[in-house]
Amino acid sequence: MAERSARQGPSASRGTPLQPGDPTTIGRYQVLSRLGAGGMGTVFLGRDPSGRLVAIKVIKSELAVDPEFRARFADEVAAARRVAPFCTAQVLDADPHAHRPYLVTEYIDGARLDEVVAESGPLPLSTLQGVAVGVASALTAIHGAGIVHRDLKPSNVLLSYSGPRVIDFGIARALDAAGGRTQSGIVLGSVGWMAPE
Repeated sequence: MAERSARQGPSASRGTPLQPGDPTTIGRYQVLSRLGAGGMGTVFLGRDPSGRLVAIKVIKSELAVDPEFRARFADEVAAARRVAPFCTAQVLDADPHAHRPYLVTEYIDGARLDEVVAESGPLPLSTLQGVAVGVASALTAIHGAGIVHRDLKPSNVLLSYSGPRVIDFGIARALDAAGGRTQSGIVLGSVGWMAPE
């Protein structure tokens, strides 16, 4: 579905309008709208030169000036490229050395799990089982690439026509860097969704 939607062009319902100061291009990508914003940066809907829709996560300026953060971001990009894309958003491009580092993934045309539940109530059992299997498959692929997601929550699960997709590796941790860049005493994740440990 996402590929078909990409060929049809962006619809008005995809994201919110750009705000003053938002970029109109990032690297080789045209920026179309805002998809969301969080603690690490802003996610934009963009279009690549071939016309395909993409999601572009741009890191906040105050984080981009920290060399340690840039190094961690480069590690995350390298780790995310190793994840099989069948239940996640495939990493297409990134520039951890840009003035404002960014990560480009495929655009998943779907609804966030938290919004679906808020609007329609609990998922029917058969749908819930399918979502659970899809999320478990995604986590298996993510962990198989040596990554811990660290911010898995309903807003990071998109329900698409191709099945559930786990997104936002912004604060994932590469297992092979576990003793390296994460500082002691720093808590990363969303309160209420983090593992107790």
